[in-house]
Amino acid sequence: MVATKKQKSISIDSSSTEDAARLVAAESGSRNPPGSSGKLILLVALCWSLFQLWYASPFSLISSSFARPIHLAFAIFLAFLAYPAFKNSPQNRIPWHDWLFALGGAASALYLVFAYDALATRPGIPITTDLIFAGTGMLLLLEATRRALGPPLMIVAGVFLIYTYFGPYFPDVISHRGASLERLLSHQWLTSEGVFGVAIGVSVSFVFLFVLFGALLERAGAGNYFIKVAFSLLGHMRGGPAKAAVVASGMSGIISGSSIANVVTTGTFTIPLMKRVGFPATKAGAVEVASSTNGQLTPPIMGAAAFLMVEYVGIPYLDVIKHAILPALISYIALIYIVHLEACKANMQGIPRRYKPTLLHSLTHFTGIVLGLCILTLMVYYGIGWLKTLLGAWALPVVLLLTLIAYVALVAYACSFPELKLDDPESPIMELPEVGPTVKSGLYFLLPVVVLVWCLAVERFSPGMAAFWATLFMIFIVVTQRPLQAWFRSRRGQKVADSYTGAIKKGFDDLVQGLIKGAQNMIGIGVATAAAGIVVGTVTLTGIGLVMTDFVELISGGSLILILIFTAVISLVLGMGLPTTANYIVVSTLMAPVIVELGAQNGLLVPLIAVHLFVFYFGILADDTPPVGLAAYAAAAVAKADPIKTGVQGFAYDIRTAILPFMFIFNTNLLLMDISNVFHFITVVLGATLAILVFAAATQHWWLTRNRLWETLAMLLIAFTLFRPGFWWDMIYPPIDKLPAVEIVQAAEKVPADEKLRIWVDGDNLDGDQVSKVVALPMGPQADGNTRLENAGLMLNIVDQQVVVDLVTWDSPAQALGIDFGWEITAVEVERERPAKEWMLIPPLVLLGWIGWLQKRRIRRQGGIHPDHPATSSGEV
Repeated sequence: MVATKKQKSISIDSSSTEDAARLVAAESGSRNPPGSSGKLILLVALCWSLFQLWYASPFSLISSSFARPIHLAFAIFLAFLAYPAFKNSPQNRIPWHDWLFALGGAASALYLVFAYDALATRPGIPITTDLIFAGTGMLLLLEATRRALGPPLMIVAGVFLIYTYFGPYFPDVISHRGASLERLLSHQWLTSEGVFGVAIGVSVSFVFLFVLFGALLERAGAGNYFIKVAFSLLGHMRGGPAKAAVVASGMSGIISGSSIANVVTTGTFTIPLMKRVGFPATKAGAVEVASSTNGQLTPPIMGAAAFLMVEYVGIPYLDVIKHAILPALISYIALIYIVHLEACKANMQGIPRRYKPTLLHSLTHFTGIVLGLCILTLMVYYGIGWLKTLLGAWALPVVLLLTLIAYVALVAYACSFPELKLDDPESPIMELPEVGPTVKSGLYFLLPVVVLVWCLAVERFSPGMAAFWATLFMIFIVVTQRPLQAWFRSRRGQKVADSYTGAIKKGFDDLVQGLIKGAQNMIGIGVATAAAGIVVGTVTLTGIGLVMTDFVELISGGSLILILIFTAVISLVLGMGLPTTANYIVVSTLMAPVIVELGAQNGLLVPLIAVHLFVFYFGILADDTPPVGLAAYAAAAVAKADPIKTGVQGFAYDIRTAILPFMFIFNTNLLLMDISNVFHFITVVLGATLAILVFAAATQHWWLTRNRLWETLAMLLIAFTLFRPGFWWDMIYPPIDKLPAVEIVQAAEKVPADEKLRIWVDGDNLDGDQVSKVVALPMGPQADGNTRLENAGLMLNIVDQQVVVDLVTWDSPAQALGIDFGWEITAVEVERERPAKEWMLIPPLVLLGWIGWLQKRRIRRQGGIHPDHPATSSGEV
């Protein structure tokens, strides 16, 4: 291989980096005029960040009714100033009409603040002034959306507005009575049902602070630190730079909610190095795309849409993290394995280390790191719990003080090692940085993430409050790290680039630039959540959500798997033009209730969080779906490769991620739901990890050597069985027994405390259609059957063999499940006692072992050389 015989210089031509930079600029505004206009844009962005920090603080008394319009006013104002109307519009100055649009859009949003009292006295009865501001605001919001995000989202929002107004003229299956222009504008702009609804509320409360947190972390130098750590740890392996790119992009996903920005940030460094060790340009770009798009799936800081789940699903953000963690981790493990398989196919080598540690040293180092992290985690978790018990209300200040002491100590420790420099990818000679000094030089960057997770997991703060304290600590780091480094390094007699005063000045400059960058990154998200609110407002105004159930059931024939495929295709298609956040809002609003309802009608209880994660996954995968995957375009620009081929290859790598949503819909254990004990947890994690690795080997047609066709098909079957052992086990041992409905009282009494009773119900829905579905009714604490049913909201009339709902208590679990007066209970389901489904893991493991034995035998027959390996045809060994 070339990589093992001689060093080859790497270069990225200027046109490639300019193309990539242009794509990133499109996310935060490409117009940067000189003079007072440019300074005003920066000043407004700075004020937006400061306003958001004040609103999130415990001292703020601003209500969300005021914060949402102010948030949108900032977003629209900056959108018109930072984004030109067309490609040939002036880039270095702001035309007078853009000033007019910016002021008009901001004024239309702020009208809800200044006229709040007047609007409250006439709900649903707008006057002419109200309608003028609402109409102006709607038009300017659509134009700001077009400028910041392109035409697709504007078109989608426009179609839903047309549907609202011209409802009676649509086909009967989706028609409605329509809404007047007055009602449409009032509902969408003057209430909290449309533009100023839940979506922009989450943007105000959660998303802005997490984006700001990431911008400050990047400004402090954490991005370069994560890249260097990944390369020092993995760069020496086969295809090491590609494996490091996967890990670096995963860590960078903590600080970047954008796939495109992630590609350019890490890809500028990683893609040339991947090409250097033998990766073709297309595959180098595709690896970066696949790892960057998955960055939004990785907790603790996921893509912006993940915060919307908190409101839409009604669960804490900590639960979203818990459900998302296993699929995200195994997806990244599989991508690293895919890179390894690609490197094995081409006999690639890694980048040499300065010294080669012995096996004993490596094992000792690895064991020390793992044990150290475990001990530190236990000390933090239980130590803080002990402090809270001992100190009560003083626990939080004491913990913050200890965190500050740890920060200063870690900065001092980092100054014992050389400062990390960003390597020049055009450098002809490259060697890996040493692991120890690299890791130790920036350990303090992990403290804000620790603070964030601690606030979420231990203190159980809301996501907004947790992000506020983490961001506040991040601000402290940005301002103080340079002065502290200058002081510690000068005390050690090291050469310091800046004086102490200069370091303080640079620290405050970094803070201001980070605050500005955070606001600029939010312009697109701000207008996207507002425009997507139009879709939500249309659903609440027209009732299309109920119509969609009938429509989707009609085109899918009631098949749940066809509905899921239909939903995935919609997410991918819309995601080609819509940002992930807007795509998630549109698809989840329309399809999530449909999937849950039709699943229940098919006897499958699909948790709402599983459906929302399903939509979330496919919305993110659209970033590398050809022909419009923008992340693929950015990676191709850096790699100097064809963007379509890069997108196709990236999507091929991401097939492993695409199957996960289908798997966790039918096996919710993958979301760490219904885990009964530690052994069950271990088997789920190990089974899922092995399943995704086998699936990756099957899709790459290579495991220990090149697969035969039957081996690939067998490995796909093995992967499916490891993911869903219950599919086959249910055929052998049915999981449930159906009992007559008249036995519901006895069955309710036998249900363990705080568990659920599965019952089949039959009745007419709001549209007068007959519905039959299964529901899981919470039973609460132990009691007699009738009491437990009444506590769940059901009063029944049992006559002969018929059980009819006599009364449904208001705001009860039964009402929340859609059960109504007059419905009939047709059957009761109880779990059977049967052997654990994990026994079904044994046959696929035996088959996998047999395939491995056959492949090893083929390798031995070739004298230790892989059959079909390039070396066998070139004469190299």
